[in-house]
Amino acid sequence: MAFLFNSDATRGAIFQEIFARELPDLEFVGQGQPVDPDKVRYLLTWTVPSDISRYRNLEVLFSIGAGVDQFKQDSVPEPVAVVRMVEDGIIRMMQEYVTLGVLTLHREMLAYRELQKQSVWQTLAAPQAIRRRIGFLGLGILAQAAIERLKPFRFPLAGWSRSKKQIDGVACHHGTDGLVDFLAETDILVCLLPLTDETRGILNAELFSQLPVGARLLHVGRGAHLDQTALIEALDHGRLAAAMLDVTDPEPLPADHPLWQHPKVAITPHIASVTQPETAAHSVVDNIRRHRAGENLIGLVDRTRGY
Repeated sequence: MAFLFNSDATRGAIFQEIFARELPDLEFVGQGQPVDPDKVRYLLTWTVPSDISRYRNLEVLFSIGAGVDQFKQDSVPEPVAVVRMVEDGIIRMMQEYVTLGVLTLHREMLAYRELQKQSVWQTLAAPQAIRRRIGFLGLGILAQAAIERLKPFRFPLAGWSRSKKQIDGVACHHGTDGLVDFLAETDILVCLLPLTDETRGILNAELFSQLPVGARLLHVGRGAHLDQTALIEALDHGRLAAAMLDVTDPEPLPADHPLWQHPKVAITPHIASVTQPETAAHSVVDNIRRHRAGENLIGLVDRTRGY
């Protein structure tokens, strides 16, 4: 029985050390190393290998990232469980980034950046946190973790998800009807949705028109959620006041893309949350132990929904 690690050698060395200590009975095979394909029960990768069918006894396909939209689901054999990465390093970094982004937009830091460029010393009015409504599109594990970090600031917190959820201290909305009410009461919109056929392009002109005038966007989902032309138009016409983007489509943006120089936009290169090899390895080890014991896997993807 073997675990196939299909990623870079630096991470692989850390995984291998931890696997040797925690799962000594499971053969660890690094990227490019020879292996009998019939021995592979577990595979960790970023994209689905083109020859995945050769692993006839594969039982679990692990994503090395928090999402699985990069997987071509129809290329994964039906019996194989697909598991996204849920580990402390990813969660902690997302908590940090969302807190940073919300406070950046709340305290008008993009506007102050532009004033600094002009050598202008000027104060800008900003409401107290208790009057700035934060809304999360998507209420998965990462969103809920970020919400916990925002609670001490006393922002009014709300969230929207496809199905009904209940979270302490959060006004939860769900479904098509719930989205309208949710957007109308959101001053800073945080997108942490999974990318599916239903959510592709969801951040568009219609959605922006349902936000209060002067709302702000913090986008940490996937680049394909966002209609970038609609965002620029919303910013230029005052519908939105500012946006902070960690994801774009494509990545990286072309050097001449107007978002780079837009005065109301801050961009980071998809660094909000990055898999940390030590904690990720322990997370995968825990899931393999769960799988062997017949227990539920953490991060198991519902393949009918795509997340």
